[in-house]
Amino acid sequence: MGKTFRTLIARNDESFSFLYQETIDSLGEVAFFDPETEVPNLTDVDFLYLPGGYPEKHLEVLVRNEACRNAIKDYAERGGRIQAECGGMMYLCESIVTDEGEYPMCGVLPYRITARKADRKLSLGYRRFMLDGKEYRGHEFHYTQFMGEVPKSITQVYNAKGEPVDTQVFRYKNVLASYTHLYLINKK
Repeated sequence: MGKTFRTLIARNDESFSFLYQETIDSLGEVAFFDPETEVPNLTDVDFLYLPGGYPEKHLEVLVRNEACRNAIKDYAERGGRIQAECGGMMYLCESIVTDEGEYPMCGVLPYRITARKADRKLSLGYRRFMLDGKEYRGHEFHYTQFMGEVPKSITQVYNAKGEPVDTQVFRYKNVLASYTHLYLINKK
């Protein structure tokens, strides 16, 4: 009998809350953890899913759980498979900057995100892109932005009309991250 594919999903009421039941159902055996209060055991995890939400509203508690952030960074550095969408991608970055200060995140991706009021800009719409011969579809909804120079995407992202948009998709080792909330996940 083959090994069961085990997925661990970050979830709580606000920081990591944008989950589709269809996505959860497609992931096989799943377990949940709260990055605000728990440290995940990633030893037997095949896939880590960090969905969107509002981590910028809970930065102090996310920063306090340094053991969780370190465990996720270590998992990524060991080649663990991670998909991070919007808030999940922000959580993987170096830091999030608000009007109150700068807060360290996981440090997997070498980017800084701004959630300062003066930098807010709505990014909204349906998105699609091709990667490794597979089409991904989803949507984007956020006010936060990258600080400084916008990082280069590994693929071109398009809106519902087929027009190119400035949404970035990142790959680092076995991490796939973007502001796009995907409708179905490619966990392989």
